[in-house]
Amino acid sequence: MSAVRPRTTLRTLAAIAALPLLLTACGYGSDAADDDNKQAEVAAGAEKLSSDEVRIGYFPNLTHATALVGVQDGLLQKELGGTTIKPSTFNAGPSEIEALNSGSIDIGFIGPSPAINGYTKSAGKNLRIISGSASGGVKLVVNPDKIKTLDDIKGKKIATPQLGNTQDVAFLNWIAEKGWSVDAQSGAGDVSVVRTDNKITPDAYKSGSIDGAWVPEPTASKLVAEGAKVLLDESTLWPDDKFVITNIIVSQKFLKDHPDVVAAVLRGSVKTNEWINANPDEAKASANEALEKLSGKALPAEVIDPAWKSITFLDDPLAATLNTEAEHAVKAGLLEEPDLAGIYDLAPLNKVLKAAGKPEVDDAGLGVK
Repeated sequence: MSAVRPRTTLRTLAAIAALPLLLTACGYGSDAADDDNKQAEVAAGAEKLSSDEVRIGYFPNLTHATALVGVQDGLLQKELGGTTIKPSTFNAGPSEIEALNSGSIDIGFIGPSPAINGYTKSAGKNLRIISGSASGGVKLVVNPDKIKTLDDIKGKKIATPQLGNTQDVAFLNWIAEKGWSVDAQSGAGDVSVVRTDNKITPDAYKSGSIDGAWVPEPTASKLVAEGAKVLLDESTLWPDDKFVITNIIVSQKFLKDHPDVVAAVLRGSVKTNEWINANPDEAKASANEALEKLSGKALPAEVIDPAWKSITFLDDPLAATLNTEAEHAVKAGLLEEPDLAGIYDLAPLNKVLKAAGKPEVDDAGLGVK
């Protein structure tokens, strides 16, 4: 692939396209509660690794449940011993990438678009994807009174979270494959693509200003609770019904300076995902408890139950799907063809997986040499 050459008309895209998979009400870089008793008990008196602390960023939403549960239940801290976690939550992908680049955090849970943009903007110098975390959790939900079939989407107003974000790119690609035309920048065309903050999408649906939305969880299930119908689960469009929604990234400097800490976080994430998958109901409750602490409000059962079922927690970063997502952005005219070679360093993860008797994962030819 050729190096990135952003178009003049898309100079703002690097900031826009890295917007979050799910916007939240929390402020920029707000510190998460770090006085959890289970976390403190595990860390007390334990031997430190090569760093006194590790600063981990994530979003307070279900697609980041590996971080929510791992911090909440002390599963990440247990692997770190006396090296303490300093968690921070973010409301946008660009904010988390900025924090990583400035050294305010060391490791982050983040979606594919922010990772792609953060990597290409720095010419491959600032971050690496070191693990997967979650797949799925994105749906096309519609007003059943106005839309009965997928063909009925033509001529309707459908929301996506932000211009150029992961769901926006996926919807634009789906529209193109239907043979319809939409101007990517304005959203005008055979379908009206209405870029709407996920926090206000349910109100926009209730008011009738949109006819549906291509959105991540739990926004999709919030709309269903308001009477919308799931018309399409995006996972059905991907091989094996899997596509990356959340990855784990690390600053290249921290990876070089503190490989033992990175390995410990990866051990913790692998064990957290294993526990989540073995104990889905307990894990769902833990994630909701963490969300309540961070946002002040837990998700009701009619929202969290269907949302949780649609997300798969896994260690595989599904590298081939990230590459495909980048190709979709290029096809939509939202991104110049990027050079993603070296965006992955999965050697530390594969060492952890091998030690745990689990199969190693592949970087789709985009690993560091």
